[in-house]
Amino acid sequence: MIVKGEKLGPKKLEKIPSNERIIGRYTGKEKGTLLICFGGMHGNEPAGIKALEHMFQMLELEPISNPNFEFKGRLLGLKGNMRALHTKNRFINRDLNRQWTNENVERIKNAPIEELDEEDLEILEILEIVELELITYQPEKIVVIDFHTTTAFGGIFSIPTDDPESIRIAVGMHAPVITGMLKGIKGTSLHYFSNDNFKQDTVAVCFESGQHNEELSTKRAIAALTNCMRAVGCVKAEHVENKHDKILIEYSKDLPEIAKLVTIHSIKKGDDFKMVPGYKNFQAVKKGEVLANDKNGPIKAIEDGLVLMPLYQKQGDDGFFLVKTIKQ
Repeated sequence: MIVKGEKLGPKKLEKIPSNERIIGRYTGKEKGTLLICFGGMHGNEPAGIKALEHMFQMLELEPISNPNFEFKGRLLGLKGNMRALHTKNRFINRDLNRQWTNENVERIKNAPIEELDEEDLEILEILEIVELELITYQPEKIVVIDFHTTTAFGGIFSIPTDDPESIRIAVGMHAPVITGMLKGIKGTSLHYFSNDNFKQDTVAVCFESGQHNEELSTKRAIAALTNCMRAVGCVKAEHVENKHDKILIEYSKDLPEIAKLVTIHSIKKGDDFKMVPGYKNFQAVKKGEVLANDKNGPIKAIEDGLVLMPLYQKQGDDGFFLVKTIKQ
């Protein structure tokens, strides 16, 4: 019985066993890159997880149908925000893909476990798996691919860091490359998984494979992962089917090859933000066009450009992104 005015103690949270988070692990005979792939960093984005599940199945079957198939290195697939995945919400308390700052990670590692909330535990559990993997496999190089989807239809794209290797991998995915994104947002997996935080050479890329519930989003993520494995030397080019390139190239037709971030409309609590219905990724907009509304009135495009990731869900801190074509 709870007495009125009585203060309740902190909610007790249990850690999720690592075997439930690990989607799969595939290790080649020859030592090479540790390729870590995240799916479901947001709990309402299942396509990346499905793509990884399919990939591990294909890797197990490939040597049977192709005796010459060789895999170099190790592929590790991990689920992101598992607690949010169970509820099918973007997050529980805070966007997990905005919590990967050095200060926040340090706080989580040093805090008593009873003081951690759901997203804190997600980070702690992910890092425990990654750190154990580094001890057991001891790779010289780490590549991280974070798979995402968007609420809007209309295009796929990749987000690299400023690292030339990240840009090279992103270009190899045959999807528009969006530059400058990491200067506009903070605390993503791409910010954390870098040479600053790991002694191994570490590079990260994000791939957005389409709309959340679109079946093709899974196939595009599989194609992007296949191309990534080729780019980092896990598989040989002759063992990769051309259909993977075709899937991505076909969907990227008429989209910019490279675009840069112009601005992000950030949302504060209580803004009552509402995106104007019907916008798609890479839809052209004109300066002064009303893109959304909030409690302060209309929100207009600050210049001509392309709208990206318009927010059509309740959770999220970014209303929309505006980008400009650099190379068509």
